[in-house]
Formats: sequence, structure tokens, C-alpha cells
Amino acid sequence: MKKYELTNEVKVVDGVTLHRIKALISFDGVDNGELGGFVEKEENLSQDGNAWVADDAVVYCDARVSGDAVVSGSAKVFGMAKVFGAARVFGDAQVRGKARVSGNATVREYSLLHAHARAYGDAVVSGIARVAGNARVYNDAHVSGSASVSDDARVCGKAKVYGWANLCGKAMVYGNAVVCDKAVVGGNTHVCGND
Repeated sequence: MKKYELTNEVKVVDGVTLHRIKALISFDGVDNGELGGFVEKEENLSQDGNAWVADDAVVYCDARVSGDAVVSGSAKVFGMAKVFGAARVFGDAQVRGKARVSGNATVREYSLLHAHARAYGDAVVSGIARVAGNARVYNDAHVSGSASVSDDARVCGKAKVYGWANLCGKAMVYGNAVVCDKAVVGGNTHVCGND
């Protein structure tokens, strides 16, 4: 049984015609008849599991959302990107190229509510980068190339992680910091500012 269908409501993004989706059954916080986001084709969003594209989020090209992953807000997932597991992509975030976001990872426009401050932006994960585990990428941060962000690592601010860099453990890269080439940052290490 299908859990959603493509509707006749369309919008064009980057020259590609996308269709709004509509739930055909109720599952994991999505009600039967609820309208979702936009996909180019059924292959973009699995009919299995609790995966969902919500709000004005878009998924197109050969990108795929599956498992229990959710793409929402104004997020864009495209190219050959894969979002799966219990991953969350939201806000104005973009996942593109051959990037993979999995596990409990989150890529988002982020609000630092616990600090009573707010920081918004456009996180980007691209290339064949991997974001996995409980990793977080937010604000205007970029993770690209063949970089890996995993475990409980955080990339935020205008930080960039690229090349073959590996960020793991509880490491945090923020501010205007850049971690690149074959660098490995782990443990409780913080890389910040213009480091």
C-alpha cells in the first residue's frame, strides 16, 4: 500500500517540475490527507518507513529520502544525495551532490534556544560528504568534498569542513574556522574563530 501520492500542485525549482505530495495513510505524526512538500518523482521519497517531505521542502533529481528521515521547512535535497535513518534536514539547509546524511544526524537552520539566543542560516552538505550519528551541521556551515562529520560532532557558524577531513567524537568547529585536507578532529576539541 502506498503511503503518499503526487498531487497536481506543482512548482518549478532549478528548471525541474516538482509535485506536492499528499499522505494516503496516517503514520508517525503525518495524518491521512495531509499535504507534504515537493518531489520530482516517487523515487525521491520511499513509500516504506516513516520518511516524509514536509512544508515547502523539495527533493529532486536522483536524491532519495528513506527510512524514518524527515526533510522539512524550505530545505532542498537534490543531485544524488541520500537522507536516511532517522536523519533530519530542515530550515533552509541543502544536501546535494552525492552527500549522505544518516543515523540521527541533523542538518538545519538552527535556533540556539538553550542559550536564549538565535542564530539562523543556510547549512550546506555537498560533494560526497557524510554526516552521521548524532552530528549537527547548522547556521551557515558547509561540509563538502569527502569530509565526514560523525558521532556527536558539531559544525556551525560559518565554519567549513572539506577535503578528506574527519570530525568525530564531541568535536566542534565554529566561527570562521576551516578544517580541511586529511585533518582529523576528535574528542572534545573545539576549533573556532579564524583557526
